[in-house]
Amino acid sequence: MPDFNDVPEQLWRARIIPTNDFEYCASVDGSEIERGEFVVISTRYGRDLARILGPVTDKAGVDAENVRLIVRKASDEDIVRRGNYEQKEEEAYSVCRGKISRLKLAMKLVSAHYMLDEQKVMFFFTAENRIDFRELVKELVAHFKMRIELRQIGVRDESRVVGGVAVCGRQFCCHSLTDRLKPVSIKMAKEQNLSLNSLKISGPCGRLLCCLAFEHEHYSAERKLMPHEGVRISFEGVNYKVTEVNIFARKIHLYGPEGRRMEVPVSRLSRKNGGGWVIQPEEEEA
Repeated sequence: MPDFNDVPEQLWRARIIPTNDFEYCASVDGSEIERGEFVVISTRYGRDLARILGPVTDKAGVDAENVRLIVRKASDEDIVRRGNYEQKEEEAYSVCRGKISRLKLAMKLVSAHYMLDEQKVMFFFTAENRIDFRELVKELVAHFKMRIELRQIGVRDESRVVGGVAVCGRQFCCHSLTDRLKPVSIKMAKEQNLSLNSLKISGPCGRLLCCLAFEHEHYSAERKLMPHEGVRISFEGVNYKVTEVNIFARKIHLYGPEGRRMEVPVSRLSRKNGGGWVIQPEEEEA
């Protein structure tokens, strides 16, 4: 059951502290909430500590079923408890990894997480295939004397949870900007004129860079305003071929007979009724 039937009037964006999930959230009592404040919200796994990033001004595309309930503002006790759990999570991680090794399970443990308001430990892991971890769960329950839940996640989710520095020198997009990981295809790299060398367009997770999807919409929109590489354009009786399209400089490079080259700004381009491209004469300075 979703927490809300309709998208609330006052909507906030929050970041779950331990799992690094980003959530939309709202309160039912209209409590005053400030940016940076800690709250306890109802997540897909249970109640957890979150930090308010700010109000949501554009609610387009937000579904009520994706809005989480703000249970209460976090008390000093909640924050202290979360801090104490961090130490216990390190110990739980070590215990679980040791048992995985002893049982010879083909899985990689990513993190351990104590839920804030209930006696439950969650373990997140990656694996290439389906894992039978029933024996592992039995041993963990016997050790911790509380509920145990194991969740298999993908390698992109691992980067989101653990974090790190990308090739651009900034934190991973999936860790610092959003946890809504859009599908990324090699076609996006082609349309952005990027090298198709997988080492150059892949992140530490081994998958294509998330930023290819972020920038693809901009490239697609700009591409519609420019001719594609290989298109022929006639100018002053000479037939040229488009060899390069520079979206950021908003210029195209042309190659003509006898090695003639031209660089033309997009502002001088227009389309004929039939769809062909025309280069307008350069305006003379007054």
